[in-house]
Amino acid sequence: MTPVATVGVSIPVPAPWGPQLQAARRDYGDPLAPYVPAHITLLGPTEVDEVERPDFVALLGAVARSMPPFRVVLRGTGTFRPVSQVVFVQVAEGISACERLEAAIRTSRPSEPLRFPYHPHVTVAHDVPEPELDRAFTELADFTCTFHVDAVRLYERRADGLWCAAQDVGLGERGA
Repeated sequence: MTPVATVGVSIPVPAPWGPQLQAARRDYGDPLAPYVPAHITLLGPTEVDEVERPDFVALLGAVARSMPPFRVVLRGTGTFRPVSQVVFVQVAEGISACERLEAAIRTSRPSEPLRFPYHPHVTVAHDVPEPELDRAFTELADFTCTFHVDAVRLYERRADGLWCAAQDVGLGERGA
């Protein structure tokens, strides 16, 4: 049996905002906070056969090189309630670039159909009690930050559940 890795692709939220949002997520009691750095998901947890991994990384590189760097503005909060017990910081600028990257990565390989339409965001509370979801929604309502995206990050989940950065893949010319 060939070993399988669980990978994901995302846009990390850089310091100081990423650690700030991860600390807030921890403060709201989200059990995933210690394991998941603040990010915008492009490809959720996906199993990749170790034999296929080099092809997947090459394909990710080709997708990344086809996309120019772009700017992201995170501003305010949103929620998926009542469908899903999630509060998030909204992507206010950079949505279409995230959508194009997500679609190109997802359609480049066989994968499970999406349970929900893709909506770029940064989760700050997930499956925590209602009062904590409400607190996250209120306390981060005025949150805003701007950053430049010139790479996407390939993560790999370790046996202990921690997501570790495996590789940054540059966008556009940086990806060459």
